[in-house]
Amino acid sequence: MAFPYKKMDETDYDFIRSVTSPDRVAVGAEIADEYYHDEMPNYGIFPPELYVEAETKEEISKIMAYCNEHNIPVVIRGAGSGLAGGANCKYGGVMLSIMRMNKIWPVDHKNQTITVQPGALLLDVQAAAAAEGLFYPPDPGEKTATIGGNVITNAGGMKAVRYGLTRDFVRCIEAVLPDGSIERFSSNVVKNTTGYDIKDLVIGSEGTLCVVTEITLKLLPAPNCTCTLVMPFHSLEECADMVPKVLELPFVPTAIEFLERELIDIVERNLHKPFPVKEGEAVLIVMYDASSQQELDNAVEAAAEAALANGAIDCCIANTPERAGSVWEVRGGILEGMKADSVSQEECDVVVPRSCIAQYVKDAKRIASSLGLRVEPCGHCGDGNIHTEMLRGNDMTDEEWESATGECLRQLYALSKELGGQLSGEHGIGNGRIEYLKEFVGPRMIRLYKAIKLAFDENLILNPGKIIEYNE
Repeated sequence: MAFPYKKMDETDYDFIRSVTSPDRVAVGAEIADEYYHDEMPNYGIFPPELYVEAETKEEISKIMAYCNEHNIPVVIRGAGSGLAGGANCKYGGVMLSIMRMNKIWPVDHKNQTITVQPGALLLDVQAAAAAEGLFYPPDPGEKTATIGGNVITNAGGMKAVRYGLTRDFVRCIEAVLPDGSIERFSSNVVKNTTGYDIKDLVIGSEGTLCVVTEITLKLLPAPNCTCTLVMPFHSLEECADMVPKVLELPFVPTAIEFLERELIDIVERNLHKPFPVKEGEAVLIVMYDASSQQELDNAVEAAAEAALANGAIDCCIANTPERAGSVWEVRGGILEGMKADSVSQEECDVVVPRSCIAQYVKDAKRIASSLGLRVEPCGHCGDGNIHTEMLRGNDMTDEEWESATGECLRQLYALSKELGGQLSGEHGIGNGRIEYLKEFVGPRMIRLYKAIKLAFDENLILNPGKIIEYNE
């Protein structure tokens, strides 16, 4: 079976209508264009043959069993906020939306967990936890992303320095396998060494192994106090050198971000969001959470003293929600600002050892300049995840842009590997980075990926053509 996949016909459409509801199914020209791609349409615009909104795991089980038997590809879609070209139907077939599966069950205080369906939005899950005095820490930039999408991409975000990634907060997963069977991976326990850890394999698998239908998430006590510090430096090198100094302190920061002045200017100019600190060619933004004001004050004092002792021009303390908001609004507006400041954009989100951040940024700018590109690196320097944005000017043709960005990406990924880094820190591979993965990880690793895929999905129907490509 597998490629070439079956072209769907009326019999297939009628079956899916019969196990769901006709008002939740669209076919052909009835399907809205927005379902052809995710937030990076340049990574592929592929229409499904049928779009269906599932409401239960039983519906998903029947759809998967049917499509598996009839060799029809299936792609799962949440909010469509991915940045790797993952949620599109590269080979046609079914696009299965889980957005109606958005139930959030009451918080389990005894286990400090919350169980949700995959279509629940991140902001709603965070709000449900906060209403009970608890805290769901993973905080990727897109708050209207679904929890299911966060799980299958192992979403990170700025608070990963202290709290970790989505993977660190998933207790157990219920999922439908490609053959329609419903399985649970782990349970609501704190530790588990029962067989292979399939749960952690599913997390970050980008919808290629199974369809997640229910997730139980770990919660933490909510921090009582928070504060943001802005440390301006004369150069990016000084700014990056401050990162290990912050991490050596006896207080664990929640987030550590860096911004160069040029990028701050782009946001201020295009979005009219003023940044409160005007000094320095680069700034380090450090956030602390604490359970008491005394603990927070101690952390802030230690960080401020360390910054001034290591070349910071100043250390500005944003100790009110309004002041902190003005800082994080600029950081959060980077992508929108760059879109307004250029014709189009390309990005890689490599991750390198924290000690190599300054070297990576310096070399990335050199590589981009040699290819006639503007590049604006920024990112989560607390964990080494650098978003390297390439910006297209008005004077580049389509051919020049495609050629330059393709070569720039190849060199940037090679640089990351040379520095001991990885190809992607949080956005994933999807369709957008698949051509670079084989060279990065090597043929033996690709064979291992393919074996894992076949163990779950022997007919290769689930999100085919993402991460790995069998039909080369």
